[in-house]
Amino acid sequence: MIRQALLSVAALGALLAATAPHGGAVNDAAITETAYPQALSDYGFFADAAAQVPAAGVTLYRLNTPLWSDGAEKLRFLYLPPGTQARAQGEGLLDLPVGAALIKTFAFPVEGKRRLIETRVLLHRASGWVALPYRWNEAQTEARLVLAGARLPVTTPAGQVIDYAIPNKNQCKECHALAGTVTPIGPKARNLSAQWLAQQHAEGRLDAVPAVATRVPVWEQRERAPVALAARGYLEANCAHCHNPEGSASNSGLDLRWEQQDAYRTGILKRPVAAGRGAGTFEFDVVPGDPDHSILPYRMGSTEGGIAMPELGRASIDPAGLAIVKRWIAAMKR
Repeated sequence: MIRQALLSVAALGALLAATAPHGGAVNDAAITETAYPQALSDYGFFADAAAQVPAAGVTLYRLNTPLWSDGAEKLRFLYLPPGTQARAQGEGLLDLPVGAALIKTFAFPVEGKRRLIETRVLLHRASGWVALPYRWNEAQTEARLVLAGARLPVTTPAGQVIDYAIPNKNQCKECHALAGTVTPIGPKARNLSAQWLAQQHAEGRLDAVPAVATRVPVWEQRERAPVALAARGYLEANCAHCHNPEGSASNSGLDLRWEQQDAYRTGILKRPVAAGRGAGTFEFDVVPGDPDHSILPYRMGSTEGGIAMPELGRASIDPAGLAIVKRWIAAMKR
């Protein structure tokens, strides 16, 4: 049976047991050296790459609410070099040591089987973080570096054939840029399960269990969460890496980070700064009680260039994400 695009909390525990680190050693030099390894196998991240079984020292994790990418299944892994720890930084990003790596594989179902499409790696070198994309071959035996990116036809789980884009190295920087510096996006304490964080601390990979006041809801459980938290969690995962004061969309004035509490900064009755045709005929980013006249869901519901948001990372519309944002806006008092 093909795993769904998101692992459930229960399934994560089972998968962690099934894919407990096997033999083999990660090539630390490949992570820290200045060259760009041409093959994913050069790193040694996997004991069985085709089955996505991690090597020793590589840990599977999931995000409570992840970035949506045309319904792709994503498998996320963290590598910490021997003798090092991640450090807790409150509710925000874990502080990962030099030599650490974040590995994310994208896959789609093809004829009842998982087909690996690409694996993106974030490598923490002495000079900073480096983002590199690798494309899997037809035989599913190796992924090769594609600095220029690539495009290929893919059928999504919804049955839609799309022109799937593997980002080039510079496009990786666009989403991962924070104040002009490549930075991880996903592993924030508020978007990781308390159980996973506690396990990492118990096993010596994390210096402390971060205190989290309000955790981003688990996406599969969004119907049981307050709609505002579910919607804000979705925007945090899908939009806030650009829409924040230090992101690539800082000039928009829109701040969709989880921690932003100023209603105007989150778009409520805020006029766009320079949206152009992206605003359509609408005046405000978010109109309380009226999602059909709000720019935010209008752009989320489009695939047209110059209108669609996010600009990168999707070629189709996420109906569940759009629905939760519309419900959030509809529930606001006028």
